[in-house]
Amino acid sequence: MYQHILCPIDGSMASTAGMLEAIKLAKEQHAELHFFHVIDTYIPIVDMAGDFNVTYMIDILRENGDKIIRQALAAAGKSGVTADTKCMEAVGGRAAFYIVKEAERWPADLIVMGTHGLRGISRLVMGSDAENVLRTSHVPVLLVKSPHAER
Repeated sequence: MYQHILCPIDGSMASTAGMLEAIKLAKEQHAELHFFHVIDTYIPIVDMAGDFNVTYMIDILRENGDKIIRQALAAAGKSGVTADTKCMEAVGGRAAFYIVKEAERWPADLIVMGTHGLRGISRLVMGSDAENVLRTSHVPVLLVKSPHAER
């Protein structure tokens, strides 16, 4: 049924729940699996000297992104699923925008992603990339609620 499954990952528990479901689906459907990680390089932080220490922070984000990608590939491999990956750098903007663009570029016929299940004020303050993907994607989206989602 599905041949190309896109799975955005960010290392969170919600993302891991989505990743595990995407691996399971890819195995059952004999589908190609594509992990996607967005590194937001917009860092409005000033160090103790009053200077931006952006290079150091971006290096940490890149290392973390590589670690997230390696863990996803290892989890897929352990389940007997081969996957490819893409890690992209963005300057600000919502991850949802880049996820939908990647789904169009690759092209995916399903997006599987985790959601934190935020409600009320938490959702208003933090926003929801999962909800934005759901609203703007041209392909079906499977949202997998984190086991630790807000009740």
